Amino acid sequence: MADIALRLTALAKELLGAPFPVRVRAWDGSESGPPDTPVLVVRHRRALRRLLWRPGELGLARAWVAGEIDVDGDLYAALELLAGFLWERGPDTDTAAVHPLLDPRMRTAARGLLQLGGALPPPAPPAEEVRRRTGPLHTKRRDKEAISHHYDVGNDFYELVLGPSMVYSCAYWDDAGTLEDAQRDKLDLVCRKLALAQGDRLLDVGCGWGSMAIHAAREHGAQVTGVTLSREQATYARKRIAEEGLTDRIEIRVQDYRDVMDGPYDAISSIGMAEHVGEVRYREYADKLLTLLRPGGRLLNHQIARRPEQDESAYEVDEFIDRYVFPDGELAPLGRTVTTLEAAGFEVRDVEAIREHYARTLRVWVANLEADWPRAVRLTSPGRARVWRLYMAACALAFERNRIGVNQILAVKTPPNGVSGVPLRARAWHG
Repeated sequence: MADIALRLTALAKELLGAPFPVRVRAWDGSESGPPDTPVLVVRHRRALRRLLWRPGELGLARAWVAGEIDVDGDLYAALELLAGFLWERGPDTDTAAVHPLLDPRMRTAARGLLQLGGALPPPAPPAEEVRRRTGPLHTKRRDKEAISHHYDVGNDFYELVLGPSMVYSCAYWDDAGTLEDAQRDKLDLVCRKLALAQGDRLLDVGCGWGSMAIHAAREHGAQVTGVTLSREQATYARKRIAEEGLTDRIEIRVQDYRDVMDGPYDAISSIGMAEHVGEVRYREYADKLLTLLRPGGRLLNHQIARRPEQDESAYEVDEFIDRYVFPDGELAPLGRTVTTLEAAGFEVRDVEAIREHYARTLRVWVANLEADWPRAVRLTSPGRARVWRLYMAACALAFERNRIGVNQILAVKTPPNGVSGVPLRARAWHG
């Protein structure tokens, strides 16, 4: 078992058909691989058993969350170097080239992993993992459980990551120098796209910790109803609203958007919420929001989008994200979202892509997490903190490399007379 790192890199080279792109440090202290790169630290042989029993991304994710593997050095650089091995696929790449552990050569790899990792039963998944669910997708009960998994992990933890703005969606980096300024500018941009005026009724779907509701009421005089499935978010939002003296203008409900019955509203904001809706419910989502708007009312749908597949039937939900981050979350291509909104009866008036803004936002969140790492671990768990660090860093790179995007879609419930109320001058809300 001497010089385990050398054996690991040799095994990886056999699988990849090329040298492993980062240096490896094994649990025996040995190192092997290219110098001057981040170091993949394999702290325990149990990580190899995870790969043996669950080859590919999920096995690696379980080892990461359990603390059995780590990166010494720049996490972004390590993910960039490992991207082709972990995630990237193109129209001319086959499964074996992208996921070499699924190649027939896995038989050889299995022998090597078995020899190094030991012939023991598969390790139990980390406690932070959501087990495989059964039954219909996106029922009200199942959605509530999924939202609780992601958002009810402690408001103090989210304060540490998100900063004072407490906005968990893409900021808008126009002239802003800080995250707080950029988040304020994003909220104000949404309000201006919705043309909010004094006394307008706004429904904020997926209201989070109340930041949009507070901004719309305080800066634009709106009467706001915010709905969330997270009790922790609702408690936090109500406290902030009371401190701002806005309880007469804002109501926060723990309520599924499908149960909102007190329309019509002048405007609806849905910021970073539609990713939870799912393909099977998206038309229902669009239909419901349309019925809640008055004629001429506006919807601002701020949503992450994935790139379309050449064969959409081949699309698979990311296992790490599904098991550890957003259970049952689904991303749709932008075109499908626009088509569904139009099919429901909306007139789509503007689409603004802000992909690069999210990459920058995520990098700031990761920096916040890393800067106060011991406290982040205390507030949640070592595994949960590791989940957030990996998923936010990987998402930052995904936005930068155009694997995913984020868009603000302005849609109007245009009345029969065709008067949309949208200004003739394109994007007047930008000034």
